Amino acid sequence: MPKMKTHKGAAKRFKKTGSGKLKRARAFTSHMFSNKTQKQKRKLRKAAIVSSGDFKRIKEMLTYK
Repeated sequence: MPKMKTHKGAAKRFKKTGSGKLKRARAFTSHMFSNKTQKQKRKLRKAAIVSSGDFKRIKEMLTYK
């Protein structure tokens, strides 16, 4: 049986933490910052953890990571 391939798009977007969770960047950070509050922009800078509903699906894409 051939080796499974890592999904390269997912590999660039997600990183595994030390405890095995998946870290992701937040959405809504590319443009139109004049419409967002300073607090909102500050919180968008920080990374987030992948939700439990998506975790299994994304973990399968990152086979060897």
